[in-house]
Amino acid sequence: MPSRAEQEIDRLLGLHPKGFDLSLGRITRLLDTLGNPHLRLPPVIHVAGTNGKGSTVAFSRALLEAAGYTVHVHTSPHLVRWHERYRIGAPGGGKIVDDDVLADAVKRVADANAGQAITVFEILTAVMFVLFSEHPADAVILEVGLGGRFDATNVIPEPAVSVIMPISLDHQPYLGDRVELIAAEKAGIIKSRCPVVIGAQEEEAVRMVLIETAERRDCPFTVYGQDFLSFEERGRMVYQDNKGLMDLPLPALLGRHQLANAAAAIQAVRIAGFKVPEQAVERAMTSVEWPARMQRLIKGKLVDMAVPGSEIWLDGGHNPGAGLVIAEAVATLEDRNQRPLFLITGMINTKDPVGYFQAFTGMARHVYTVPIRSSGAGIPHDELALAANEAGLSAEPVHSVENALKILAHSWDTSEPAPRILIGGSLYLAGDVLSDNGTPPQ
Repeated sequence: MPSRAEQEIDRLLGLHPKGFDLSLGRITRLLDTLGNPHLRLPPVIHVAGTNGKGSTVAFSRALLEAAGYTVHVHTSPHLVRWHERYRIGAPGGGKIVDDDVLADAVKRVADANAGQAITVFEILTAVMFVLFSEHPADAVILEVGLGGRFDATNVIPEPAVSVIMPISLDHQPYLGDRVELIAAEKAGIIKSRCPVVIGAQEEEAVRMVLIETAERRDCPFTVYGQDFLSFEERGRMVYQDNKGLMDLPLPALLGRHQLANAAAAIQAVRIAGFKVPEQAVERAMTSVEWPARMQRLIKGKLVDMAVPGSEIWLDGGHNPGAGLVIAEAVATLEDRNQRPLFLITGMINTKDPVGYFQAFTGMARHVYTVPIRSSGAGIPHDELALAANEAGLSAEPVHSVENALKILAHSWDTSEPAPRILIGGSLYLAGDVLSDNGTPPQ
């Protein structure tokens, strides 16, 4: 039985178009009707990027909460329940919004819209501004939904800091077919004279677009690798900026790329004016959590179906750039403990499956491709298997993650080490897996 909030949102989904229609006119109109709640927020850390923005949000929250601040957090999409998009700050750590509170906010915002043309994402973004304006907190961390310039979150006139994380090709129909064009769209969250943190960028052309935008808007800015950086040394993370060095534990989030994400978050909270002592930074590195980003599944219904002793990882990364950093993280695991690697992959039809799979060429023994239950835009699993073949991988389509785990368990040669299984390719798939496994985000 859907909760009250889910019923309200289901009603909206039946009234308004799904997907994206990038514009700020509708959200601005609605917010004005609501009394402009987005102008009554605590300092905002606004985060955009193709990859890494969710992890940077998670690091930023961990840093601020470790220092005793209360923090509202908005992320999208959700994995299992709509409520996950709204984390309400509270002393001792925030919590996902209560169902009744969310249901009432959704109804109020929908009533204020009065049936006018709008997307559901815009309504739910307005709900976020209402919730965060009505509950006291010290900070807001705001993740961009899609792009930046015309994303519904981009109505904050003076963010405490804008953060631009790694940019690569993704959402080309909306943002452009070259990384420079995508960078220009994401740079749209940069506001005149407001501080900017530019995270690690693979492409020099992207970095230059972001720097030129910051300079044109007279913004103070810092750049990863130039003004701040991080690296691993003797099993520790070293962070460095113009204030000096910090010798820190390695982040709890797996992968070398998480060092750069953590560094961007440290820089962002400092630039935003929050005082976070080194002891709090240390606690944040070990306490940070971010579901479906190289998340190890330890227990649950699906885990019980796997080959006994299997190492099962879940990651929602879904583009070639994400594939590369995930493959690197898996290679690190392999260096520590060798196991045969199997992929269970589902993707939606706006992604580049061949580019994603190419990152695992020479690493994965076999790929099971699956449909995505919770999205009508999934790539058919037989077509996805052909894409894996094109990338040089052995692959076969199966009906579900459960089916893949059963097939693997039934055929496993027990003389081999138990397999390492990576389930990924889509946040929709990750949400289905967490739900089916009985381990949704808390």
